[in-house]
Amino acid sequence: MYKYLLPSVLVLGLGACQTTTVITAPPQDVSTQQVATNTQLQSLIDAAWQVSLDASPSFAYSLGDVSKAGLLQDLSPQSLATLDQRRQQILSQLKQIDQTSLTKSDAINAQILRDQLQNDVDQFRYKDHYMPISAEGGFHAYIASIAKGRFNKVEDYQNYIKQLQALPEYFIQQTDWLKQGLAAGITPARATLKGFETSICAFIVPVEESGYFQPFTEYPAHFTEAEKAELTEQGRALVQDTVLPQYQAFFDFITTEYIPNTRISIATYDLPDGEAFYENRVRYYTTLDMTSDEVHQLGLKEVKRIREEMQQIIEEVGFKGSFAEFLHFLRTDPQFYPKTAEELLKEAAYIAKKADAMLPKYFGKLPRQPYGIEPVPAEIAPKYTTGRYSGSNRADEAGYYWVNTYALDKRPLYEMEALTLHEAVPGHHLQIALNQELTDLPNFRRYSYISAFGEGWGLYSEYLGLEAGFYQDPYSNFGRLTYEMWRAARLVVDTGMHAKGWSRQQAIDFMASNTALSMHNVNTEIDRYINWPGQALSYKIGELTIKRLRAQAEDELGENFDIRAFHDAILANGSVPMSVLEQQINDFIASQKAAI
Repeated sequence: MYKYLLPSVLVLGLGACQTTTVITAPPQDVSTQQVATNTQLQSLIDAAWQVSLDASPSFAYSLGDVSKAGLLQDLSPQSLATLDQRRQQILSQLKQIDQTSLTKSDAINAQILRDQLQNDVDQFRYKDHYMPISAEGGFHAYIASIAKGRFNKVEDYQNYIKQLQALPEYFIQQTDWLKQGLAAGITPARATLKGFETSICAFIVPVEESGYFQPFTEYPAHFTEAEKAELTEQGRALVQDTVLPQYQAFFDFITTEYIPNTRISIATYDLPDGEAFYENRVRYYTTLDMTSDEVHQLGLKEVKRIREEMQQIIEEVGFKGSFAEFLHFLRTDPQFYPKTAEELLKEAAYIAKKADAMLPKYFGKLPRQPYGIEPVPAEIAPKYTTGRYSGSNRADEAGYYWVNTYALDKRPLYEMEALTLHEAVPGHHLQIALNQELTDLPNFRRYSYISAFGEGWGLYSEYLGLEAGFYQDPYSNFGRLTYEMWRAARLVVDTGMHAKGWSRQQAIDFMASNTALSMHNVNTEIDRYINWPGQALSYKIGELTIKRLRAQAEDELGENFDIRAFHDAILANGSVPMSVLEQQINDFIASQKAAI
């Protein structure tokens, strides 16, 4: 899973980036009408991008807008309503553009921009901003990243101090939305918030132990003693008198007022206008015109297929018990689990370097940005997913593959190959870093993420590891199948809980009985699906689409099929909806045929 812009290679050791020719459509004659229409589209693209920058000062600052330094996002009702009105206006004008007068590339831009704006409008209409917390974490944890910025100049510290001063208003605004959610019945399901308060407690610590105070504990060498003393005094006072009391107040609100009054039901269908909202999420996350029932049936079909492959491995290792007994063996035998966090991180790093070495064989173009490996932040780790990719918009900062080192007896090593290929390379890091290098694309596409494409690519990357020589151990291969089953079962349990009346326990039982995921992971995953309706559907839908397009290319090109060129073609235009990807590969196949 990719974590960035949801709430932010010359691969080391591979030498110079290799390149391959990206096949594009032949030049098109551009009429006067096309020029006028494309100009109109460009003005709407610029307007929509400005809305995105205005909505997130930190994002704008990360891209070089110094006027946004020291600002936090304004989440007041007036601000959010104004942003929504601007988006609706741009969307309305966008829908009036004559699509037949656009070049092929601009038609794709228009479609993706429409989808992005429509999603923003839909989320506001369905009041998604009433729930700025979830089972995995919330605004109180994510805002703490301001303490991890660049601190090279006195101005950097002064801007950070402004953010700390603005923190109470930010918390008040978010808490007001939570209160409105309570009044409207739009809250996370109560069952998923068990233990949520620990993610707040992690911030209620002595000043010197606070992550917010960390920037004031070390300074660049060129700072004078007077500058350091003054900044430290300001920082200590703000953390002590502003930040820590704010977290304590939030803790009191969450534990005494919020959680006791959240909704009992887990189904999105049970929310106000919930059926329409969930079916909207299904279409958004699959990028296809699918219903929840169609997704559910596809999931059942995939679960049956993968289960048969898993049974073959059980027979291969000579296990004599039942499928359930084999899963119990995998979940409980100490041989499959790391003893220390360092062991788990080193295993991830070793697999990641093996994956780096496979890249030239399967890709003609590699990104310049490197990636690192680090543990999931401790304050969110207990209820966080097993791993995630955290991207970066900054030229001086790598992307990161996060590995969850909490509860080591629930982090089986037989899953690490699949997880690493998905989150690092050739999965999320490779795809996202290349996406940001596509300077010919408008910014709204370079810094966007279409889940069906990105998560589909991540799951396809796990499968690609099979061809590349990973999963030599049958248990590791069973781990790969467990991850594939995990994504197939998502199609069943997500739609089951949100649209078909499944209970949380029913979903847990289905996931537990079909995968070798630890029970800790099963529980945290089910809670994630409850709180993030529809997102879990994107993985399998995207992967199946990419596999189908590859089979089509192999069939039509025969011995002229080039796996490196195919992968470059998949990634050539960044993150795109499945319908665009299909046309993209059809054009690739036609161009390859013409070159034979």
